[in-house]
Amino acid sequence: MTQSAPIATDPARHTMTPDTATVPLAQLAHGRTGDKGNTSSISVIAYQAQHWPLLVEQVTEARVADLFASRRPTRVTRYLLPKLQAMNFVLHDILEGGVNDALNLDAHGKSLSGLLLTLKILTPTVAHSVSLPAPQGGRRPAWGGPTPA
Repeated sequence: MTQSAPIATDPARHTMTPDTATVPLAQLAHGRTGDKGNTSSISVIAYQAQHWPLLVEQVTEARVADLFASRRPTRVTRYLLPKLQAMNFVLHDILEGGVNDALNLDAHGKSLSGLLLTLKILTPTVAHSVSLPAPQGGRRPAWGGPTPA
């Protein structure tokens, strides 16, 4: 299932109140990335099912395209996987020609999920205070994910 249009309003238009908080996407979800040629595929998977509606509402094709604007994707397509509380973004022409053609140090799309996980999400403070699983190895990741227990 593809989703071409944003489902709801952009979170930048929401008003911050004492009952809301802005958090990086990494606090609500984790990501996986792959690449093929000049195309990158980035999956976003909610840590908890209760966060899925926030992700569907706020992690839209338009916001992802804006976040990756400096890499000049020609098209961004979102695929929703509701039974998994996950979504997959396919970003076309984002890898500077692909692994064999690009001169940059990380021509693979592996690090791009880290950028996507910095996307700001407006959450109710209840969702913000939810205890999330600690990363493997007991260290806090550089992107600001959940604090180890």
